[in-house]
Amino acid sequence: MSTEPLSLDQALASFDALWSPRIVTRVNDYDVRVAKVEGEHLWHVHDDTDEFFLVLGGELHIDLREPAGERRVTLPAGSVFTVPRGTEHKPYAPDGARILLFEPTGTLTVGDRHDEIPDHVDATTGHALTGPGLPGPLSVQI
Repeated sequence: MSTEPLSLDQALASFDALWSPRIVTRVNDYDVRVAKVEGEHLWHVHDDTDEFFLVLGGELHIDLREPAGERRVTLPAGSVFTVPRGTEHKPYAPDGARILLFEPTGTLTVGDRHDEIPDHVDATTGHALTGPGLPGPLSVQI
């Protein structure tokens, strides 16, 4: 982990892959991840952890399947939302978005239970952030 400040704009500019988060730092036992997203993710559930979203740019939609039924949450830039553990959800961004997530280190992007993983979704626990102008690779095990 770097001990220098990091520009999220630079971090996001260092990769092009969609639905493929990069770990920018750690806070205790949590990864702070950034991702570029566009189109649909997939229905999935994190059984043992909440999932925190901060929309840095664009607009993110999250469909939720809750005991009271299905609903949609719309998050414009600057908005935050936490999907409670055990809640089936599907993020999507019709016009693209840039997001920041907090998740326990080692959490899979596709959750513990999920639909079939489409080719455009990276099933990962996050990738190390590397690139020009960045303070060097993080020491991240993936």
